[in-house]
Amino acid sequence: MTEFFSNHQILTSYVLLPIAIILARIIDVSIGTLRIILVSRGMKALAPLLGFFEVLIWLVAISQIIQNLSNWVNYVAYATGFALGNYIGMFIEERLAMGLVAIRIITQNDADDLIEEIQKMNIGTTSLAAKGMRGHVRLIFTIIKRKDQQIVLDLVRKFNPLAFVSVSDVRSVQEGYFPKSSEEKRIFRRLFNSSMNRK
Repeated sequence: MTEFFSNHQILTSYVLLPIAIILARIIDVSIGTLRIILVSRGMKALAPLLGFFEVLIWLVAISQIIQNLSNWVNYVAYATGFALGNYIGMFIEERLAMGLVAIRIITQNDADDLIEEIQKMNIGTTSLAAKGMRGHVRLIFTIIKRKDQQIVLDLVRKFNPLAFVSVSDVRSVQEGYFPKSSEEKRIFRRLFNSSMNRK
């Protein structure tokens, strides 16, 4: 009987508890990564809510570490969960495609076909003639939802594969051609639909 409880305690201390700590850290760091990204994009309603759950889960994980200071496996589990949480958080954010991006396209070739195709996708563009180091160029500028970024980049590769393209995040915009629904509502809907599909 004593041996049974001893083996059970070893299993709990060196296997089950570290696994629980890893999972808790993955969840709280993933939430934290998302929260930082939301803050940088000015989404004031969703970021504090994520922050609440992030700290709550972190407190649970750190309390287990403090209660078992002599168990070095917990330290490794804590660090492992942190590393995995960063990766998973960035992966989730990439899948959700939150926020807006500004795309600047500079091409030396005729860009009328490219602009026409982009606008056919219901994406607004601004273009103007400019002069670069090697002569006259065409500058195309658009601000789009990040989920549409790959569509524009694929069109650039198709019509002007040698064009110079730069992409940067946009915190906020005023006016412009965008759907009426807010970004935060769209994120809530995608998270809800994703959880429902898994069921």
